[in-house]
Amino acid sequence: MIEVANRIAEVKEYYFSKKLDEIREMNSRGCDVLNLGIGSPDLPPAKQVTDKLVHSASQANTHAYQSYRSIPELRDAIAAFYRRHYNVNLNSNTEILPLLGSKEGVMYISMAFLNPGDTVLIPNPGYPAYKTAADMMGARAVSFDLKEENHWFPDLDHIDAKVLASAKMMWVNYPNMPTGQKATAALYERLAKFAQQHNILVVNDNPYSFILNESPMSLLSAPAAKENCLELNSMSKAFNMAGWRVGMVSGREEYVNAILRVKSNVDSGMFKPVQEASVEALNLPDSWFEDVNLEYSQRRKLAERILDIIGCTYDSKQSGMFMWAKIPAGRKSEEFIEEILQERFVFITPGTVFGTNGEGYVRISLCSNKEMFNTAIERLEMVKA
Repeated sequence: MIEVANRIAEVKEYYFSKKLDEIREMNSRGCDVLNLGIGSPDLPPAKQVTDKLVHSASQANTHAYQSYRSIPELRDAIAAFYRRHYNVNLNSNTEILPLLGSKEGVMYISMAFLNPGDTVLIPNPGYPAYKTAADMMGARAVSFDLKEENHWFPDLDHIDAKVLASAKMMWVNYPNMPTGQKATAALYERLAKFAQQHNILVVNDNPYSFILNESPMSLLSAPAAKENCLELNSMSKAFNMAGWRVGMVSGREEYVNAILRVKSNVDSGMFKPVQEASVEALNLPDSWFEDVNLEYSQRRKLAERILDIIGCTYDSKQSGMFMWAKIPAGRKSEEFIEEILQERFVFITPGTVFGTNGEGYVRISLCSNKEMFNTAIERLEMVKA
């Protein structure tokens, strides 16, 4: 047996990969598990978007390798989208790089900027891929606390000075996953100043800004943010295009070019019909987001009912396609969700998946239809009775 590379020796299988195997095994035994844990949109994209994909794919000249920078029309559409919705001006030729999903961007940014031994600041709780990417680069991942009493914002004044002196990159994610906390202009201004003051590359992962959020924002709207900040975005969530794998990174030309140097040596560009359909999606009217959010708001009410039944507390103003909630005092997150899974065949995510500060919390995904939510409510009310 050939030994695996050191870079993955300590990398564990993603939690949801293992849990989905367990759920499949339970279903094979007839358990009929209701999965309310995974954030994969179940709604379809807009019809004009899929129509564009089909039409483009039927053309004889759309199947060749594409530019690593993507077609100009896609970059122009991203720039127009940022200008229209975030009031951010981007040069479509130099400050935007489409990606095969924003998760690709997490890895490519890490590959472009991190050397072995570099320090990366990781939110706790936060998306596990940030730490995994740092670990695979041989970098030193140091977590910074996000806590409910501080509105799930980083306490920038209390990050250890020695850590700051060695830090090269910092990941932030607003609207936040898993907590649903929205950004503020003041937070983004502080992060941009923090990046300059400490010469740290701050990267905001921003795929949730249009889900149950009336005021979408971008870190790049903060004064001088482009100097030391990048922003990832994705079409997976707001446009129901998760499987299409379309994302983008935006920011300073030199940083974008560094990421391109990695990307151009790993993939071979994005399928042109997907790019052309993405242009169609980026030009959808505001009514598209209103209709999607109406559905999510109805599902959120049902998720809140579930949380009430199992004795959790939550902020009803959180955004994104999840509900983050505090479990009853004295309980442990994994024990709590396992009890619900084994007794009522309903799966929700333990907060510990996202870091130690997730202990005492759970997360429910809104990416299931109302019928499934109502069935879960019936099962859980049986326990309460």
